[in-house]
Amino acid sequence: MQPFKQHQGIVVPLDRANVDTDAIIPKQFLKRIERSGFGQFLFYDWRFQENGQPQPDFILNQSSYQNASILLTRTNFGCGSSREHAPWALLDYGFRVIIAPSFADIFYNNCFKNGILPVRISEDQVEELFQRSFKYANYQLNVDLKRKQITDELGFHATFDLDPYRRYCLLNGLDDIGVTLQSEQAITCYEQNLPSYYLIQD
Repeated sequence: MQPFKQHQGIVVPLDRANVDTDAIIPKQFLKRIERSGFGQFLFYDWRFQENGQPQPDFILNQSSYQNASILLTRTNFGCGSSREHAPWALLDYGFRVIIAPSFADIFYNNCFKNGILPVRISEDQVEELFQRSFKYANYQLNVDLKRKQITDELGFHATFDLDPYRRYCLLNGLDDIGVTLQSEQAITCYEQNLPSYYLIQD
């Protein structure tokens, strides 16, 4: 997992609340076992018409957002079933940051495990970002995880809270396994000093 310290990118405003995981990655695309390749199916039912052609009105299909890496959205993003494929699809598409007033708990936790920073700020601050992203072409934000702040070049500034452990993992590019491996030497030492009756016998 890549370390996340600071990210600057184009913002795509997805003006919808209660976006569930089936909208993020529909169930018919969950048969793959590897984590890559899901980006092409992101928001599939919104991005494409029944004939498979792009839906021209959907915001991700607009040329100005083709290289967007920050997703701005409304409340309760990621609700519904607890599929980890949802953050896989978002990351594979190119998103590193998601900004919303609130997230579904399981989705929120899964983002950190996959190198995505989900940022919770107030509804008023989210609304201000929506207005700016609608007004200015190629609107960009800078998200600084070290300072826990969001800024733009027009004077916007917001801070956000984050659990210290999750922040540490993202800053250092660590998932749960990576954190465990940091203690590999201590674990090995502990195992070597266990009394023999704790050891598994053949």
